Amino acid sequence: MESNDNHLIGLIKSGSQTAFDTAYLNYFKQLQRYAFTFTKDNDEAEELIQNVFCRIWEKRTQLDANGQLKSFLYRAVHNECLNYLKHQNVKLSFNNYQQENASITSDPVKEMAAQELEKQLYLAINELPGQCRTIFQLSRIEQLKYQQIADQLNLSIKTVENQMGKALKTLRLKLVNFLPILLIYLTKGL
Repeated sequence: MESNDNHLIGLIKSGSQTAFDTAYLNYFKQLQRYAFTFTKDNDEAEELIQNVFCRIWEKRTQLDANGQLKSFLYRAVHNECLNYLKHQNVKLSFNNYQQENASITSDPVKEMAAQELEKQLYLAINELPGQCRTIFQLSRIEQLKYQQIADQLNLSIKTVENQMGKALKTLRLKLVNFLPILLIYLTKGL
């Protein structure tokens, strides 16, 4: 099996769509069952598996499975599921925070300022270059450590640090006009 995996990995790295499709068909169902143990949702599990395979295809020339394609895929799915669960926890925490503070945010001026700041922040994040935006979101939204981001994206930790510095500098520049609003909003409380 290992020599077959080595051959399949080599073909995928060289850009063989047929080899990639073979790997996808051979492992998809069992990986989906594995992902389901984390997500408890078939559609989410399927989407996570597709994300893993898309990332493998996009980074196929860097594929380093050490001849163990099945183990590599399970590890990749495991990491994808953990990231999914972390993201779900962040969303749940945010929703709980919003519900707890819904009655407090009755000041329409503060609410408008907060909405405008959120809108501008969202626009500024979306204007970041692709890799820079991905790294920023993994760090600040999904709260991954730089080393985890580097491992997940197959980048050096130095690249992650540089991209984060670039993202923060760009966001500071784009949101400088909203600093007074943010300060007022934070110092007066909700």
